[in-house]
Amino acid sequence: MNAPSMHGQAEGTFLNPEQLDGHLAHAAFRALSQHPGRILVVDCGLQRRVMSRGFVLVLSWLLSKQIAQWTDKPRVAVVLPPSLGATIANLAITFAGKVPVNLNFTLGSKAAAACLRKADVDCLLSAAAVRARMPDFVWPEQGVLDLVEAVRGLSKVKAVLLSLALRLLPADSLAKWLKVPTCGGEREAALLFTSGSSGMPKAVALSHRNVLGNCAQIRASGLLPAGERVIANLPLFHSFGFTVTLWYLLLGECRLITLPTPLDVKKTVATIETEAASVLISTPTFLKPYLQRAEAKQLASLRLVVAGAEPTPPNFARQWEDRFGCIYLEGYGITEASPVVSVNSPQASRAGSVGRLLPGIQARILNPDTHAVQSIELVGLLALKGPNIFRGYLEDPQKTAEVLQDGWLLTGDLARFDADGFLYIEGRLARFSKIAGEMVPHGTIEHALNVAFDLLASEVPQLAVAGRPDPEKGEVLVLLSTFDLSLQELRQKLSAAGIANLWIPKAIRRVKAIPTLATGKLDLKTIQQIARDTDHS
Repeated sequence: MNAPSMHGQAEGTFLNPEQLDGHLAHAAFRALSQHPGRILVVDCGLQRRVMSRGFVLVLSWLLSKQIAQWTDKPRVAVVLPPSLGATIANLAITFAGKVPVNLNFTLGSKAAAACLRKADVDCLLSAAAVRARMPDFVWPEQGVLDLVEAVRGLSKVKAVLLSLALRLLPADSLAKWLKVPTCGGEREAALLFTSGSSGMPKAVALSHRNVLGNCAQIRASGLLPAGERVIANLPLFHSFGFTVTLWYLLLGECRLITLPTPLDVKKTVATIETEAASVLISTPTFLKPYLQRAEAKQLASLRLVVAGAEPTPPNFARQWEDRFGCIYLEGYGITEASPVVSVNSPQASRAGSVGRLLPGIQARILNPDTHAVQSIELVGLLALKGPNIFRGYLEDPQKTAEVLQDGWLLTGDLARFDADGFLYIEGRLARFSKIAGEMVPHGTIEHALNVAFDLLASEVPQLAVAGRPDPEKGEVLVLLSTFDLSLQELRQKLSAAGIANLWIPKAIRRVKAIPTLATGKLDLKTIQQIARDTDHS
């Protein structure tokens, strides 16, 4: 008897095995050489800059020749915000047959230095303006190259000749003549570092097959068809930003509208209005401020917003749609899955779910303790398989073995499916405590308190729950709070909300701010450390 599992389906298939064995450089060359005169990128940073598909290709290919001379290492680091420059840098590195490593410039110096060592790079692309804004970043003493100066130094004659060749010669013939890489498959295409929410960042090596597969899966879902104008402001060190708002848009026929940060809501709102953007891809944390700072008429061009990376708060989607009149769709992804796994669509969505699996993805629900396969309608550990699933963490077989078992990725998320195939994420396994044999979800307690204290509209978290060891019950819960709160008041609020006594935190720790990462996610490692250092009150 086959184990119960879910499969993503598609009408026809975009998951062509030959295409998945290809190389991102060749796929991008073919895509951008079509309609080379059409606008690809509108950079809305300090000043508005527009560049066509063909010219992005030309500059990237010319820059790739220099990158090949600058370093013999297989990887090249990039420290740039979402922009025209970051787009060219990543494409040029790939054209050079090398691996882009978009470094998280919000990390502390210790974590950033560890990432640089792990990536083993001696060439880093950035810009003088970026370096000036980040003097505390761990910049290498040598090998930091200014992208702006490098592009300015490219041969104008070669640029003109290549532009003409794009219009006159067949794309495949030109790519062959230029020796654009064609064999990718399982070779490393990108090195991304996890957010580090529960420890030091892990180096996720994604293959060409992974990224090409996930782009094909997104295309097959029909969510982002040709012609969309997409706001691309998620950092490229974020897997969502790297695959969806960089490579998917490079390989398709959408327009990238880049902004350096998702935190500048005023600038993003103004850009949506002036550029008539149709799709906004973001996270709930970054979207919350729009409800207070944006007018409906400013977002009138938006067809839909796609949110991921963290759970959407209850009722937030309805608030968004009531205020702005555009569809709010929630999806689910994980860096190790390149990252998109499932998403709701305008044609098929269900409140509270993260949609149906993308085509070509299989899922199982496992018992969290035994890892035995169980009914997909029961809450358990979500396991995934598909062309988008990574092959392992860089030079870390132990951690790889912990999450990859018999070809299945153990996501660390607790989930279930309904009878119609919609996926529901119930929480992170790390965000549960086992108390007296019972699995207690931290998020449920946090939500009850946010409702009780009217904190749902807060743009930053005011409360967080974590577990600490207890010799009698296994664990007890600790509440981190940014405001004064007594244990008696805490018990009263949670009891009134119907929370069982076993689930009520036994200690409170007053903090100035709840630790979070640059993506807005809770910094679980730091929160856990604070909880462990908190004495019983």
